[in-house]
Amino acid sequence: MQNLYELTHADLTARFAQWGYSHYFVDLVWHALYRQRVQTWAEMVDVRRDVLEKLQAEFTLPQPVVQIAQKSSDGYTRKFLLAPNGAPIETVIMQFKGRYTACVSSQVGCAMGCIFCATGQMGYTRNLSAGEIVTQVLHVQRVLEAQGETLRNIVLMGMGEPLHNYDNVIRAIDIITDHKGLAIATKHITLSTVGLPHKIRQLADEGHSFRLAVSLHGATNAVRQALVPVANAWTLEKVMEACRYYVEKRQRRIFFEWALIAGENDSAENAHAVGRLLHDIDCTLNVIPLNPTNGYGGAPSDHAAVHRFRDILHNEYGIRCTIRQRRGIDIAAGCGQLAITV
Repeated sequence: MQNLYELTHADLTARFAQWGYSHYFVDLVWHALYRQRVQTWAEMVDVRRDVLEKLQAEFTLPQPVVQIAQKSSDGYTRKFLLAPNGAPIETVIMQFKGRYTACVSSQVGCAMGCIFCATGQMGYTRNLSAGEIVTQVLHVQRVLEAQGETLRNIVLMGMGEPLHNYDNVIRAIDIITDHKGLAIATKHITLSTVGLPHKIRQLADEGHSFRLAVSLHGATNAVRQALVPVANAWTLEKVMEACRYYVEKRQRRIFFEWALIAGENDSAENAHAVGRLLHDIDCTLNVIPLNPTNGYGGAPSDHAAVHRFRDILHNEYGIRCTIRQRRGIDIAAGCGQLAITV
């Protein structure tokens, strides 16, 4: 049987047409799933019995099981170990000045192997289905609604490489952004990738309008390959060619990410290398001091190094550069810290 959360609105419409039901019944079910956010068939009280019987005969309505829920001492971050279909993943809620962001996973583990990332240290297990991605967002919505809050932003920066699970991620985003359902605006969704050039080009060609963030961490092949092993297959030149293609094709800004590691990629020389690399592309560079993981001994850059790095890029190259806030470090909920803990 198929997971009902795998279906887009168009998919559900086509299935109902096969059954001889009108758009009216499609919208009732869609409303129940994504506006009322029901969790069982019995909660679909507005849906006619014969329609429910058809649905129950062909579809399941699986909900992720919360194995662990943690709150950070920072007061702004919560992490959930969820088990969709028995494969644990981590999902994070972060609060920033009154708005809430969900950090969502796309895979169990990750095949990219970034040496400073806890998920990369795990290795790859499997892709998440579109439904398993969607139900993470639904879980966050329910948690926030219970406290009278709403979800504003989604970042696909959790466990996994989203572009390595391209079809399921794009389908999930289509479901999440549908105006009759969760209606999360694409401008409030960011997909983060380590940089798969052919998939970046595909995003550009298909015209997706969510934000794209590319993790660099090194402005030369030597530095980047030492930190991001997959860069041995996809050189910095190929990644940047794809990024420039994306910016030109989509006529929109691209975001780059940089984990600042003391003594590795945080020197003035590194900053100048970044400036030369990015000076001619419409972009924003987000930098963040490295978050600790058990499998990597590197240390985060200190305050002075972080601000020196930012100031060089901003003052000497005119590059927008923001310093991201570190959140949830004590519960391993920060960028690069997510991993299966049970």
